[in-house]
Order: sequence, then structure tokens, then C-alpha cells
Amino acid sequence: MSDLIVLGTRKGTVILDRVGQDWRPRPIMHAGNPVCFAARDPRDGTIWVSLDHGHWGPKLSRSRDGGRHWEDAPSIKFPEGARYIVKVLPTPDFDPDAPAGRPEYADATVFKIWNIAFGNPEQQGRLYAGTIPGGLFVSDDGGESWELNRPLWNHESRGGDLFAGDATSENRWHGTPASIDYGVFEPGIHSIVVDPRDSDHVYVGVSTAGVLETRDGGLSWASRNRGMRMDYSPDPEAEWGHDPHFVAACRGAPDHLWQQNHCGVFHSDDGAQTWRGVSVPEAGARFGFPVAVDANDGHTAWVVPAKGDFERMAIDGGLAVARTTDGGRSWQSLREGLPQENTYDIVLRHALDVADTTLCFGTSTGNVYLSEDRGESWRCLGNNFPPVYSVRFG
Repeated sequence: MSDLIVLGTRKGTVILDRVGQDWRPRPIMHAGNPVCFAARDPRDGTIWVSLDHGHWGPKLSRSRDGGRHWEDAPSIKFPEGARYIVKVLPTPDFDPDAPAGRPEYADATVFKIWNIAFGNPEQQGRLYAGTIPGGLFVSDDGGESWELNRPLWNHESRGGDLFAGDATSENRWHGTPASIDYGVFEPGIHSIVVDPRDSDHVYVGVSTAGVLETRDGGLSWASRNRGMRMDYSPDPEAEWGHDPHFVAACRGAPDHLWQQNHCGVFHSDDGAQTWRGVSVPEAGARFGFPVAVDANDGHTAWVVPAKGDFERMAIDGGLAVARTTDGGRSWQSLREGLPQENTYDIVLRHALDVADTTLCFGTSTGNVYLSEDRGESWRCLGNNFPPVYSVRFG
């Protein structure tokens, strides 16, 4: 049972402590600064926070004493010579079949540190960070230094090795709307899944490219998008261009992976070799951002549905959580304790988490809800938090 919940919000970091049957928020930390992602390292208890300073750019902060004191961590920077092929936001008259012109290149700068993940217990110093533009950074010294994973950055699906010269292949990683606020339209890595059985086995989720896998510690990467669909594309089953919103795995059965995708909910029971669409729109399981997976049962997962891409709010004015216990063949809509009128919340990709039988999610309008019975019933932990970007149990 977890006694800590860490919230990353639009205006800082909020930690909630379990006190008896209640959860009490501490005073806000990093006050006034957007926190893209916040999580506690289960190996040593360090709390890591990704800050999105409007003036100073993205920064990392950490606390080694449970959130009482904080220190700046070394910054993540692209190495000299790192470039990418610029992507342009499609307009209504965009023609995907038009002949491509000469690619435009840009020097890589970190616009956002979108996600932080932790290595397995035998890798005490291993940390991962996913950025916009789509870089995977790795630290083996507890965040004192970071190195760009070049095989992924130089992958043939995004143009090849641009350190060495101009592109040798087409860039098939498309931009994400999450990057528009930074004045660009570039892809980003939002999900990093480390196989608890094999530290060299890692998945990443990319908006907008899809899921990639390495089995050799990042020396090589392969797409894992078979079975996924892109309803918005002339070729819905193309290898690249998919838009997973979040990817998660069952820790006790890691071959079971789940994703809440722009075009539906997808489940894999063969280690992402294939995906199966498991949307049930009449139960609300069709569009949304986060997904949480039971720690032991790979067939059980939760999503928080949203109305749609252009109407990002709760369905029919009421909040609901959809749960499946049979691998997505059927879904239950769970509403007890959640508001059912005049509700306009959306739950972002990192803002739902599960620990044992307890779930927690936070919304874009600053509401935080908790269930201690696997989603059957919910109670509100607060209505006046800043907009919530991430929720993680400590």
C-alpha cells in the first residue's frame, strides 16, 4: 500500500500523504512553475520532477528526503551536431501525396522533458528521460550526467544519421500537437517501459510515430506497430505515424502491454509483436489519454474516456472510468462518486496511476479523485488544485 501520491501540476509539485484514512496535501513546491512529470524512484526514494520553466527552459529537480528539500539536477542537453528534419503542422489543404521537397534541418534543443523512468533494481544508477523533440536520454550515474541514445535518434525511420550528413531516408516520425506551445511541430517520447525481467529490453512510445522496442540495451530499435490503426491516414495500417497517447505494461506479466491511442484502445499479449484494438465505444472506451494496468493481471486495465479529439471533455457531462478484466473484450463504466453533471474535465496521459487496489487520477480543471476498490467507487481529494499533468504513487 502506497502512502504517497505525487502530482505534477500547472503551478508546481504537490505531494499528498496518507494520514489514517485521509490524504493530506503538503504546501505546493516549485510554486508557479509547470511540472510536466513527477515521480518517485522506487529504488532509493528520490523524487524527480521535470520543470517547464517559461523563461529558463526545461529543468530537472530532485529531492532525496521525501520532498522536504529540493536541488537542481544537471540539465539534459543534446550533444553538439544533433539535428533533426523539421516537421510542419499540416494545414487543411495539406496534400500527403505531394512530392516532398528538400528536407529542412534544425539543431536539436530540448523543448520539454516529457517523461522520466527508472531502471530495474540491478541498475541502481539508471534513469531514462524522453523529450520533445523525440530524444531518449539515459543516465547511469543517478542523473549526474545524461547521454542521448543515438541509435534511436539516428534511426532510419527518421532520416538516418544526421550527425554524419544529410538524410539518407525519409523522416516518418510526425509532429505532436503537444509541441505547438514551443513554436515547433516535432515528435516526442512520452512513454518508457523497462521490462522487469530484462533490463536490456525497453519500449518507448512516440507521438507521433508509434511504439519502438530494443532488446539489446538500446543498440538497435524496431517498430512494434502491427495491428494498430490510424483512422486519419490514407494508409491506416502503415508502419509509422501512429499516435499512442500513453503505453504501459503489466509488471507481473510484462508481455501484456496496453495503450490509449488517438484512434482507440489497444492491447498486446505477445510483447508488442502484435496489437489488438479493444475499443468499446458504447462503454466509453474509445478516445482518451491515460491507461493504467494491474500490477499482476495483464488482462485488467483502466482508462478515463474523453468525448473526442476536438471536444476534449468528459462524455455527456459526467466523469467515468472504464475498466476491463478480460483483455478488453468487455468494459465496465465506473461512475460512483464521480460528478455526472456539468463536468468538463480531461485527464492527461500521465495523470492516472494504480497501486495495488488503489487508483488515483487528476484532471485538467484541478480535481483529484481516489478509489480504493479498483475503481468501483471514488472520492474527491480536492477540487482546487492547479491543472494536473501527472499522478504517480510513491
